[in-house]
Amino acid sequence: MRSISVLGATGSVGESAFDLLTRAGGADAWRTVALTGGTNVARLAEMARALRAEIAVTAWPEKLPELRAALAGSGVEAAAGAAAIAEAAARPADWTLSAIVGAAGLPPGLEVLARGGVLALANKETLVAAGPLVMSMARRTGATILPVDSEHSAVFQALNGESLDSVKHVTITASGGAFRDWPLERLARATVAEASCHPNWDMGQRITIDSASMFNKALEVIEAHEFFGIDAGRLRVLVHPQSIVHAMVTHCDGGCIAHLGAPDMRHAIGYALNWPERAALPVPALDLAALGSLTFAEPDEMRWPALRLAREVIAAGGAAGAVFNAAKEQALDDFIAGRIRFTDMAPAVEHALQRAAGQAGFAQSPADLEQVLAWDGLARHAAAQWRGAA
Repeated sequence: MRSISVLGATGSVGESAFDLLTRAGGADAWRTVALTGGTNVARLAEMARALRAEIAVTAWPEKLPELRAALAGSGVEAAAGAAAIAEAAARPADWTLSAIVGAAGLPPGLEVLARGGVLALANKETLVAAGPLVMSMARRTGATILPVDSEHSAVFQALNGESLDSVKHVTITASGGAFRDWPLERLARATVAEASCHPNWDMGQRITIDSASMFNKALEVIEAHEFFGIDAGRLRVLVHPQSIVHAMVTHCDGGCIAHLGAPDMRHAIGYALNWPERAALPVPALDLAALGSLTFAEPDEMRWPALRLAREVIAAGGAAGAVFNAAKEQALDDFIAGRIRFTDMAPAVEHALQRAAGQAGFAQSPADLEQVLAWDGLARHAAAQWRGAA
């Protein structure tokens, strides 16, 4: 029986994984080591009971009494806090899904890699903030990283058996989010509620807003660079409103291999769960005749400046990824809290990058988690300073 852990079990990706695991036999088919979650401890406890997990961990220490009460009599251990999540990730498991949102997913992800485990990575911030550190650790310990973002899973599948030397460019697609058809002048007045409604995907609030601003796609461009080793000149983004084509790999002979699928995260999760084999999944097959047509367009970087910033981050290297990710998280927090406008997020991130570029050591990639966190703190402070000066 394979052992599994799910970090971020109560988020949208974690819920999709739970659906796949329960459909495939649940506790009778998998030995669940650890489940972690946030404030929704009732749901975390429900999942832990259903999968008979060894331990359930909430990120919020003040929620521990509630979690313990919900797990009373189940035999499932309860714990709380960032250190407990890292300890749970360090427990041996054959397969671990990292679906924690934001930079908080980096420390437990490193714990999985340190023990040489299989890390199914849905937390793009891990590679954006610390790509060289993460990839070097995986090589050193013999760990396996499997991409779970739909776009990176698509590239991973399209590159199967192919040489990167023959790749002319890789294209990842973007739906354009909630505001793809809005007049530019209207964006400054966009509300949090409006930015939180995705036309195609069922995701959490933060990633949905990141989709509207295209910061999510900017993170994915950097992630593709770090994971696949593809330079920025060979990475492209196309706006594809239908979200059916997830990625395309164009080769030097002019041929293009595309990955198509319904906008359902269970495909990418299921592919990583069953890799290197394929298994039947509860995902509908495409009916191209019913779809009728698929459309594509070049992204407008006046509308989505985050894409320009992503290229600049790749060009800068060093600590730029850690700064970009942290500043983006701070700017998103400020938008959700009503402290800045939707169109203020990119300027805040750019300000943080400019401030960090003048600091000693910016050109060097962080050598350890402590250095990543130091740049993270500097970037959040700089982004918040921009808010005060704007």
